Formats: sequence, structure tokens, C-alpha cells
Amino acid sequence: MLNPIYTPKNTRAVHLLHYDWTGWLKDQAPFPSTLSDAIKNCRTLWSSDGMKLEKWESRLDQLQLMFCVIPQLSPSLFAQRVKGRLAYALRKAGTPVQFRVKKGFRSLGKNTREIVQAYIAKQSRKSDYVDPRFRKRLEQFHVDNRAVALKEASATGHGRYWYNLHLVLVVQDRRFPMERNDTFLKARNTILAIAKKKGYAIAELFIMPDHIHVALRGNIEHSPQDIALAFLNNLSYAFGYNRVWNEEYYVGTFGEYRVNQI
Repeated sequence: MLNPIYTPKNTRAVHLLHYDWTGWLKDQAPFPSTLSDAIKNCRTLWSSDGMKLEKWESRLDQLQLMFCVIPQLSPSLFAQRVKGRLAYALRKAGTPVQFRVKKGFRSLGKNTREIVQAYIAKQSRKSDYVDPRFRKRLEQFHVDNRAVALKEASATGHGRYWYNLHLVLVVQDRRFPMERNDTFLKARNTILAIAKKKGYAIAELFIMPDHIHVALRGNIEHSPQDIALAFLNNLSYAFGYNRVWNEEYYVGTFGEYRVNQI
């Protein structure tokens, strides 16, 4: 097996990631009066996990917490840390609670799903290409998969997950000759193959000569960093096991709601 070119050590993520967790009590309501102190006590531990608590609210048997997170954190691990640390803090306070097994998870961003997908779809029209024929060539490799409804949740035995990511990969020094039709085709087909293998669902894809935009539903066991590295490395293998991409990439969460709506 070939060693990966891109690793957590030699890559850097420019990121804006917000995860929202909603849990429900199993048999009791409302939450005990110790909830506020328990959350306060968890803040430092959550922060050490890469989860900065920004907002929270409780209503009878429902608790909602929103975090800004690091790209190394998968939704499944995030959900474990939220519930596990909070349940322990409440138990330590003498007011143990039981949460239902099923929870809600939402990815959130400054922009909604509709805005992100429309932005990606308009990439060629945003660029200053003089020749309309080249713009048309770019658009023929655009993927707009309406069968992937990012507004719908992925249901598991442990809850419902809305895990949507906007990923941007940039060509190394913006010099790779991503101009020929066969190159665009290989990039598109490789990206779709990677997604199928890893359990990602691509809703929108636009390949530009010097960068790529992808809007996708992620595998909840994979962190944003895992997903970015999967594309970086597999695309590099497809183009001759070369350092095709910059070590810096962008990844952001988005969903049906903006962060300030929660």
C-alpha cells in the first residue's frame, strides 16, 4: 500500500464547523435544577475535546446545545462526549438522569443549504472567463444530484443526523493543468467513486481549473478532517501519486438553519 501524501500533520484546515445536539430525558421531566451548574462544569472538559459550547437551552424533557468544533471531531464521537460528560456531571451532583438512546444532530453554518448549493452551482458564472465555450465545458462536469436531499436526516438506531459539509480543495500553487476534458472527467469520476466507497453522498460538485467545490452528506463516523484527507489522497493517487493539492483546505458545516437561528 502507498503511504498517504496528505496527513493530519502536514495539512491545515480553514474551517467553520458548528454541531448542534438535542437530547431528551427518558422517563422524567423537567431537568433537575442542577443542570445549569452541570453544564458549566462540563465546559472545560468539552473544550479539551475540541468542543466550544456557544448556546444551550432546556425545555421540560428536551435539551439543546450548540458547539463550535474542531475538524478532527466526528458527529458520532461528538454525540458521545456531549451526553457522556453531561450525564456524569449530573450524577456527580446527586441528580442522575437517563437520556433516551435516540438524539438529534444538526450541522449548522452562517449560510443555509440553499445558499451553499446555489453558490457552488454558479462557480463558472462567477469567474472571469472571457471565452463562453470554456465556461460551457466546465458546466458539463458539474454534478447536481437532486436524489441527494441534504435537507433530510440520516436515520440510525441512535438518532437522526443532518451532517452536511462544504469542502474546497485547491490545486497546488494553482498551477496544475486542470483544463483538458479528460482531466475534468477523471477528477469528477474519482470524487464520485471516493464518496461511494466511504459512504458519503454528493449533492453538488463543481470542478474549476484550480479548485474544487463539493457539498456532501458525510458519514457520521468520519470527521471533517477524515473526509478531506480521503479526497486529497485518493485524488492524488488518481493523478499519478503526485502532490497535486495544497496542504490547506476549507471545510464548513451548513444546514437548513443558520447558526443565529438556533
